[in-house]
Amino acid sequence: MVEVRAEVARRLQRWRSTALPIAQAGLAAGLSWLVATEVVGHAHPFFAPIAAVVCLGVSLGQRLRRVVELVVGVAVGIGVGDVLISLIGSGPWQIALVVALAMSSAVLLDGGAVIALQAGSSAVLVATLLPPSAGGGLDRMVDALVGGLVGLAVTALLPANPLTVAHRQARVVFGELAAALRGVATAVAERDASQAAGVLARLRDSQEAVDEFRSALKTGGEIAAIAPIRWRSRHDLGRYETAAVPLDYALRNTRVLARRALAALRDGERAPEVLPGVLREYAAAVDLLRTELGRGEEPKRARTAVCEAARATTRQLGGEGFSTRVVLAQVRSVAVDLLQATGLSRAEAAESLPPLTRGGGDDEVSPPAG
Repeated sequence: MVEVRAEVARRLQRWRSTALPIAQAGLAAGLSWLVATEVVGHAHPFFAPIAAVVCLGVSLGQRLRRVVELVVGVAVGIGVGDVLISLIGSGPWQIALVVALAMSSAVLLDGGAVIALQAGSSAVLVATLLPPSAGGGLDRMVDALVGGLVGLAVTALLPANPLTVAHRQARVVFGELAAALRGVATAVAERDASQAAGVLARLRDSQEAVDEFRSALKTGGEIAAIAPIRWRSRHDLGRYETAAVPLDYALRNTRVLARRALAALRDGERAPEVLPGVLREYAAAVDLLRTELGRGEEPKRARTAVCEAARATTRQLGGEGFSTRVVLAQVRSVAVDLLQATGLSRAEAAESLPPLTRGGGDDEVSPPAG
């Protein structure tokens, strides 16, 4: 009984997470049919609700492009199909030829997969259902445009919260970075090469979290752009967008740091005693940055925390051995990345740190400004 209740709860949670997209699709389908019949005057605008559902069913960051692709695909398929069927008639080999030529035309126009598939399906309809030169092609193109525009309108009038997914994905990325920094700190403090290897393995899988974070920001940016009631979210999204690339570099630099720390431990190199504490301070600064961005605040405290931790590295860190020197250089690289994530430019981030005196080096991963 407990397992049944847990399964029901999971399914209800899954439904609640998709309830808004389902409502948007249903509303868009009904409205697109209403507009196409009552406003445009089409008797059977079957493609209008199809286009609306297709536009709403894809990733939000692709909807504007998807509307254009649908209309272009319909135009190509109808145009090629109408001309060819008028000349060669309808039949099995004619259908095969029409579809192949319509999709080829779409590809040659540098169209994406949606344009090619839509061109093919439109050509099939011309070859099997729509009589050539009877105006069906133009009507279907109008229906596609109506459905796409209604889908976008529903997104604008009944939008999701663009910050919800951004917050969730940001927590994952910040969590991965903070956990990695703490993991390397513990591995160095305990001289545990196996733990360093575990941190490195986890960091190698962190790119997916970064990609999902960027996708969430793209989705949220589109919602905030087309939905008036979400315009206020643009500022908070902007802070996340500023942080996205530097966080990616911070994870990459931390991966280099973990790899060289593992090599140093295996080679018996001794790291400075202060290094684990510095890495933990960085992790605490990452947690603080996540909190401030989540609250929509300018991350001033996180910026100060990073600077203080980096200042300690410049004063106290020094090491022997190639891998240890690389680790110390990466400690500074991560500081630059984190400062950029707080909103500083690369030049401002570098100027915020005291000059290196021992074992310094330039960033190993982060690209030059511009």
